[in-house]
Amino acid sequence: MNNKKPLQMGWFIPTIGDTTAFSDPSKSIPQSLEHFERVAFAAEQAGFDYVLVPVTPFCWDAWVTASFVIARTQKLKALIAVKPGFIHPVAQAKMFATFDQLSKGRIYINLIAGLSEKDAYAEGQIVSKESRYEQLEEEVELMKRLWTEEGVEYNGKYHQAHGAKVIPAPFQQPHPPFFLGGGSEHAAEISAKHSAVHLFWGDYPERIAEQIKEMRERAAKYGRGEEIEFAMRLQIICRETEEEAWAAADTLVNGADPAWTEQVKTMMAESVANQRMKELSKTVGRKMTPHLWTGITEVRPGAGIAVVGNPQQVADQLLAFVDAGCTGFCLSGYPHHEEAERFGRLVMPLLNR
Repeated sequence: MNNKKPLQMGWFIPTIGDTTAFSDPSKSIPQSLEHFERVAFAAEQAGFDYVLVPVTPFCWDAWVTASFVIARTQKLKALIAVKPGFIHPVAQAKMFATFDQLSKGRIYINLIAGLSEKDAYAEGQIVSKESRYEQLEEEVELMKRLWTEEGVEYNGKYHQAHGAKVIPAPFQQPHPPFFLGGGSEHAAEISAKHSAVHLFWGDYPERIAEQIKEMRERAAKYGRGEEIEFAMRLQIICRETEEEAWAAADTLVNGADPAWTEQVKTMMAESVANQRMKELSKTVGRKMTPHLWTGITEVRPGAGIAVVGNPQQVADQLLAFVDAGCTGFCLSGYPHHEEAERFGRLVMPLLNR
């Protein structure tokens, strides 16, 4: 383990719903404030630093959910996902700054652009993916100026501001940190220029080490080669024994409706990161390594690579990513309140040696 900094640990609020078996509707846990609270309390008690609050067409609203969750917890931070084109940067900069002040710095910003073209179009985003990345970069640049300057003049391709001023100033100075996860060239460039943390989706530690080297070289163009940090977005299936962990993994995905699994293959098809998930599942099967598993990618799009095993096996697999250069993790597991509690009790002490 070559990292001396404390690991920054994140968990996940399942605003899309929760389950212990994708094939069994009776095992589903619907979205509700009660469940989001249950997950947030478990994550805070387990020692997680923040919770990712996602944004997809199937999720409850990230801003409103995060507001409720942070108001009901003591130290937990919210990593709020934002998409370009939905809120004007002047309004969004004020929202972030106000949240940051009211919570005393308990907010991070997760930048999202590489959604499916179908979903983007349905929500009124008629521009291409490349244009959405351009729009996202404009919004980041404008918000950063609004948080650090007065009377901002900005004439962009997508946004304008003429003498704008944001009150209050952010609690975190100069502004809340940006996270970005994405596999495209454009995502990497925005992240290298602006992100405090670049999030990788599951892959082999050796490949992640290579990508970290490449990202540091890219960030060095902006004087940020040593500033940017890296984290892994992974699923966790941990049990007292390895046998129990694999049984839980099988229960989670086996028996899923074939029509649904076929539909999953077409979801987020334009996302480079999601394409890599599908490539791994197709070329290596379910087991990438003795404890890296692709099974969840069969039943849902997105970051579906899971670490499966007993507590020591899970910790060792995570520490392999630390050795590759990561300084944190953004994790999730089913059901989210139980997996967070188990991770905090069984795995967290093994990571904090």
